[in-house]
Amino acid sequence: MIRSALMNVMTAAALKAGRGLKRDFGEVENLQVSVKGPGDFVSAADKRAEKTVFEELSRARPGYGFLMEEGGRVEGSDKSHTWHIDPLDGTTNFLHGLPIFAISIGLEREGQLVAGLVYNPATDDLYIAERGQGAYLNNTRLRVAARRDLADALITCGIPPLNRAAGHARFQSELANVMRHAGNVRRLGSAALDMCFVAAGRCDGYWERGIQTWDMAAGIVLLREAGGFVTDADGGGEMMANGTICCGNESIHRRLLDLLREADMGRRAAPLKAAQL
Repeated sequence: MIRSALMNVMTAAALKAGRGLKRDFGEVENLQVSVKGPGDFVSAADKRAEKTVFEELSRARPGYGFLMEEGGRVEGSDKSHTWHIDPLDGTTNFLHGLPIFAISIGLEREGQLVAGLVYNPATDDLYIAERGQGAYLNNTRLRVAARRDLADALITCGIPPLNRAAGHARFQSELANVMRHAGNVRRLGSAALDMCFVAAGRCDGYWERGIQTWDMAAGIVLLREAGGFVTDADGGGEMMANGTICCGNESIHRRLLDLLREADMGRRAAPLKAAQL
């Protein structure tokens, strides 16, 4: 288990915010909900959790900057450190009473992700990782699964919601190609937990497009420290910049990337073939 001062600070902030989310989750029908856009909801619980995490981390590490789902960017006097925070990843699950949601906290230092924490208050599962220190679920060391054959693999993904309808065709093409080769596919609804489940060997691979830094920062650290391979969906290292991710162990990650490329090539070629008819 990691017991550094940094991880103690991150854990304390997540657990404090988590107590509020756990209470609100038990009374989900009474939450005050506002609409940000089609299929994209934010609850009062979300905002309270972010406020708690922001206050706790600001007190413990004054000067660090923030990039948050609700509060946006907050510049700090310390330009070398930035927190990436999603106070409630899996908001739709939360609002529908599904216990698959989490607080996600990642720390970036001089352009490098160095620490990550993902906490699910509904299950009390705490995933933590610090660069060079390994990844843990509560007190158990994490390692990605050793499966090499995609036909035996369980793959998770993210489906573009209603307000990102432009991405539906590409996703459908990718999903169809993955389904032709993978053992099975799931959509769980929390990017942070998807990455944690791959790090823990509960799932074998995961891909998604159109996600934000606060969705993935913590999970990237956890995956790397659990021995996983993680890139953007095109196989590069610009996950945080282009908002896509693909991960797994070495074999599954490579095979998953191949399938995504094949799907994209097929989708691009289809209009050309139709035009030639």
